[in-house]
Amino acid sequence: MNKESEIRLDKLAKLKALGVNPFAYEFRNITSVKDIVANFQETTPPQVTTTAGRIISIRSHGKAAFMDLRDKTGKVQIYIKKDKISERDYQIYELLDIGDIIGVKGQLFKTRTGEVTIMAETLTKALLPLPEKWHGLQDVNLRYRQRYVDMIAAPEVQQTFMTRSAIIKSIRAYMDAQGFMEVETPMMHPIPGGAAARPFITHHNTLDMDLYLRIAPELYLKRLLVGGLERVYEINRNFRNEGMSVKHNPEFTMMEAYQA
Repeated sequence: MNKESEIRLDKLAKLKALGVNPFAYEFRNITSVKDIVANFQETTPPQVTTTAGRIISIRSHGKAAFMDLRDKTGKVQIYIKKDKISERDYQIYELLDIGDIIGVKGQLFKTRTGEVTIMAETLTKALLPLPEKWHGLQDVNLRYRQRYVDMIAAPEVQQTFMTRSAIIKSIRAYMDAQGFMEVETPMMHPIPGGAAARPFITHHNTLDMDLYLRIAPELYLKRLLVGGLERVYEINRNFRNEGMSVKHNPEFTMMEAYQA
């Protein structure tokens, strides 16, 4: 364990001593950062909002502080002022770190620079520091081995995952509209079939027999045609025990479709 993690564990103990549950199960009725910023209006009394996200920066100014909070839709500024909250709450804020996931509830206002800002009340503590001071991962090997860390450090990586999900959703919608039925076929096969690839071998203990992880869904999909399902498709995981690179993984997703 490194020194920074030890410091965070110490802060965790202090939060518990203050009666704070640092790993809250829920934070309800939240609004996305994008919607908060888009729907902001200067009203009397001021709007009150609730949101949640990860702290990506902290700027202290004596008895006040600013933090930037980010969720999957964007970034919003948080303002903490010592004379506006209880002593206990201010102690909690002093135990926050970059990377912590917090819930925020408070009044909305705009700073002199025109930035929409709110205040924080509820938090969840992060015990590991973010990589390389939030400037993103530079180690390519680590980026591919710990994609979740890469997603935290680089928002554009998270966007790639979101785009992929939208693509898969679009493919499903198109295939369904064409009258195809989505199916699931076995992932463990008694013989490796459907492609000329080297399979991964596993063992079925109950049947006491070797099986092969799927290299393609082709044979089972064709059997469904024989059974009378005239249009079928499957978006599936396949495993080919061959070479790999940053663009080629032995475990991958493919789609196959068959029409009688």
